[in-house]
Amino acid sequence: MTVEITLLGEVSARVGGHPVELGHARQRCVLAALAIDVGKVVTVRQLIERVWGADPPQRSRATLHSYLSRLRHAFADAVTLVGRPTGYVLVADESSVDLARFRKLRDEARGLTDDVGVLTEALTLWRGEPLTGIGGDWAGEARDRLTAERTAAELDLLDARLRLGQGPELLAAVSARAATNPLDERVAAQHMRALAQAGRISEALEEFRAVRARLIGELGAEPNRELRELHGKLLLSDPEPRHVVPRQLPSAPAQFVGREQDLTELDDAMRTAGVATIAGAGGMGKTWLALQWAHRNLGRFPDGQLFVDLRGFSPDETPMEPDVAIRGFLHALGLDAAAVPPDSSSRAALFRDLTARRRLLVVVDNAADASQVVPLLPGGDTCRVLVTSRNRLPGLGAKAVGLEVLADGDANTLLAARIGASRLSAEPLAVARLIALCGGLPLALSIVGARILTEPDLSLAAITRQLEELGLDALDADSSVSVPVVLSWSYRALTSRQRDLFALLGIAPGEDIDLTAAASLAGLSVEDARTTLRSLEQASLVSIGTGCRGRMHDLVRAYAAEQAKHTDHDEPLRRLVDHHVHTAHANDRLIDPHRPLISLDDPVPGTHITAATDKAGARAWFDAERGTRLAVQQAAAWRGWNDKVVLLARVSHAYHQQRGHLDDGLAMWQTAIDAAKDPADRAVAHRIMGSSLGQVQRHDEAQHHLSEALALAEQVGEPLPLADAHGTAAWLWASRSDYGRAFDHAKAALPHYEKSGNKMLIAMAHNNIGHCAAEVGDTAQGRLSATKALELLHELGDRHGEATAVDTLARVEHQSGNHAVAITHYERAIELYRTADDDYGTANTLMNLGRTHLALGQAERAAEVWQRALGMLEQQGREEEAGRLREQLRPRT
Repeated sequence: MTVEITLLGEVSARVGGHPVELGHARQRCVLAALAIDVGKVVTVRQLIERVWGADPPQRSRATLHSYLSRLRHAFADAVTLVGRPTGYVLVADESSVDLARFRKLRDEARGLTDDVGVLTEALTLWRGEPLTGIGGDWAGEARDRLTAERTAAELDLLDARLRLGQGPELLAAVSARAATNPLDERVAAQHMRALAQAGRISEALEEFRAVRARLIGELGAEPNRELRELHGKLLLSDPEPRHVVPRQLPSAPAQFVGREQDLTELDDAMRTAGVATIAGAGGMGKTWLALQWAHRNLGRFPDGQLFVDLRGFSPDETPMEPDVAIRGFLHALGLDAAAVPPDSSSRAALFRDLTARRRLLVVVDNAADASQVVPLLPGGDTCRVLVTSRNRLPGLGAKAVGLEVLADGDANTLLAARIGASRLSAEPLAVARLIALCGGLPLALSIVGARILTEPDLSLAAITRQLEELGLDALDADSSVSVPVVLSWSYRALTSRQRDLFALLGIAPGEDIDLTAAASLAGLSVEDARTTLRSLEQASLVSIGTGCRGRMHDLVRAYAAEQAKHTDHDEPLRRLVDHHVHTAHANDRLIDPHRPLISLDDPVPGTHITAATDKAGARAWFDAERGTRLAVQQAAAWRGWNDKVVLLARVSHAYHQQRGHLDDGLAMWQTAIDAAKDPADRAVAHRIMGSSLGQVQRHDEAQHHLSEALALAEQVGEPLPLADAHGTAAWLWASRSDYGRAFDHAKAALPHYEKSGNKMLIAMAHNNIGHCAAEVGDTAQGRLSATKALELLHELGDRHGEATAVDTLARVEHQSGNHAVAITHYERAIELYRTADDDYGTANTLMNLGRTHLALGQAERAAEVWQRALGMLEQQGREEEAGRLREQLRPRT
């Protein structure tokens, strides 16, 4: 008979799938004290100390014998508690104790080359905090030791996945771990590797410098050898373009059963056609089937896997635009933000070109119709696309696999995986009725199975009667209508706290939510929110992914939202919005520390703020919240919280610029313009909207917004809005090669910046004047202003800003005919740009350097420089500029 003793969570036991009544906490502690050393003698003295501590009661030995007698009776013959001359031993197969199984798998993994699967299996044995439900000094100390073992195994798994190059998909989780363990050198090394694998070498080097400073400052020690060697390798890393292998697939379903015929159909479809669809009703298991097939066939796609949820049937969100998905794919394929074309048709064409010769799998989940999918089809015939939808999507011309309800045998297996085969075999008639009531729908069966586990003393027949009393009849048509009834039955078993969080998750904006945001939403502590989320996960109401982010199936979310209608959720949503505003503000200061301060009101009580400790962690938070942030802003706009709408756009702007998410920025600033009432807020919104439109070459629209910004800034009358409006106008006219107007605006901006007192902005104003002066031929003014900018930027320690100023000085000297001096400046600017990991600026400066060599008659040297620039332009997707450079490099006859 199968015995299961759980120590890695709440101390409990099951025999033959049935729970064992272990009694009160001290009696459970006796079992834990023996099970933690299964098969080994634990002395009486040790047992007493483990249960009562260093000062046990007088009758502790007699009481211990009583506890052991009761445990023997509870386990009957399944487990033997044997007395030895010096103590007692738990005689059982080691595999019956989850801790022993965990340690065996962990040790086994250390001898394997490919240890990811084994470590993953080991960590799935954990069900929460170890030894939950028992107290005392020994339990606390053991709990700490076991938690340390779990952490070490988690780090081993991260190392294993990093060896497979999975850094980009691990980055958010690794960054979060680094933020909470700032002095852990192993965690720092993992963070640096993940950053490097994501192509963010400069941030990895910055992470080393930050960790080194902390170690020296707090411990007086240099980083260990591993960190120093990794730092050296990154310093010497190959700057040439690299072939990025995206690995975006979510994990394979843990309890997938049946569907073998459907998997075979998918095999046939994917061999003979480039696209296959999985169609079926909501809750039928389409995504699980797609992921199961994808993970079975990873070897067929060595160039990686792309995944996107198009949210075609989300109850509270509009379906995702194809262009948004394409931009995500381009970034996943390693394209630099500056390389993403400004218009959607060019982005789609670039995506087809990048995928034309690769062997990629693209999984498109939850598509509403064929028009959502067609733009996402890769180029060539080497890729495969797997689409899930509630519709058959005939417009794709794809092989369709229609998903039906589970056969009784597979449904039985799914339930058995949840609650144990022995419990099913005891009541076959009740099981058959239960499967019929759920209509064979996997989602309903999973929820019912999870709920059954909470009622170990209730027969399956009684559970079936409960469902029937709720009005759930055996269904022959659309089985998805059974889900609300099953959910109502499961919902009744939740605690008050679980119900509250479940309902609030139904109305939370965005497709998923992180732990701290959920805690803010519910007004809970982070630990209480973690426990409650885990409880909802165990009830199959929420799935928890990387970074402890919770997500609901759309049918479950719709039901949760219905429950939220009966309560006032204004305050919870205020806390959630404040969480995003204040966390984004704190992380924005790390990303762009020199920008002017933004004034914020205090957050609503109960709000949690997740501030990172460094720039890499801040960017990782913004990355993880990218889609959610837009939804949160829309929710704030819908409720008329206009100041929060504008703030969310402002604190996200630097991130959007650095990551190249210009479309996200445009969307947020348009929402801010629609919401803003205060003239100062409107001036900011119009100004940044204008600059963002200028970046995507929508110059006429940009000019309209900048004119509005200037008029509003004059109305406000404060220095900074006026300076920014003139400065942005100067940039726009310069981008249109109208340097006369640009020069006028650049000069007009400077006195207002000087009144603001912000040295960084003053420095950049001088640089703008220098750049425009050089272009209109006033080289004396250009040299004076660029030199002043360089002095200020050097004083501020801004190396990237220095690169810009040195580049301007080089342009001035070129215009003055001092070509040798210009070359020296250009080479220095390139060095500074490379230090700042700015490939975009490097490529631009290389093109200018080549022109200066050519002006000196050094044609061969110019060609060498332009070849370097051409490679970078091609990698960045700047095809128009690359084409002009190829023409310059073409031999003349």
